[in-house]
Amino acid sequence: MRVVSGSAKGRPLKAVPGTGTRPTTDKVKEALFSMIGPYFDGGVALDLFAGSGGLGIEALSRGMDKAVFIDMETKSIDVIKENLRKTGLEGQAEVFRNDAGRALKALAKRGALFDAVFLDPPYRLKHGDELMSRMAELDLLRSEAVIVLEYESGHEYPESFGPFEQVRKAVYGETTLSIYRFAAEQQDDAEHTEAGMEKSGITESGGEDHHD
Repeated sequence: MRVVSGSAKGRPLKAVPGTGTRPTTDKVKEALFSMIGPYFDGGVALDLFAGSGGLGIEALSRGMDKAVFIDMETKSIDVIKENLRKTGLEGQAEVFRNDAGRALKALAKRGALFDAVFLDPPYRLKHGDELMSRMAELDLLRSEAVIVLEYESGHEYPESFGPFEQVRKAVYGETTLSIYRFAAEQQDDAEHTEAGMEKSGITESGGEDHHD
């Protein structure tokens, strides 16, 4: 693995030891950034389920101002920090060990706002759309933010849901990339409609937060 382009182009990246993580290949990474960039004029990225940190590091190399890296595994956190040092990008990064749901809550409390989100959960988890909806609820996304969802090709996610619209989709063997755009005005419209329905007694509020 290496940084494909930008300020850290060609720098090698260490993979997480063992078979628990599935790093995005350089070929898929190059295709991904050609769809959403390929370069950026600033902005803040979130690399959730970061693994080795390859996607967030690529975003920094290509012009993002800052990236936040989240992973549950201690060995992943160690590798991310090492890769940031190798690429000279540690000054633009924050790295946290936490699960996705708690991390999103913590980021919301800090008032974080993201222009790009990389979602590459383990293939056994099929809740990418739930996590995206949670980000919208927590006001973590800037208007027109881009969300990259990487998942197993045998699974299907909806082309649109809530304030998210799929703008690109590409299949690379067992890996599929779906690129979504966040439309803040659709989020606002949905919230106003729901509030009106609750006020009229049509819906009931409630339900537990299952993202902890």
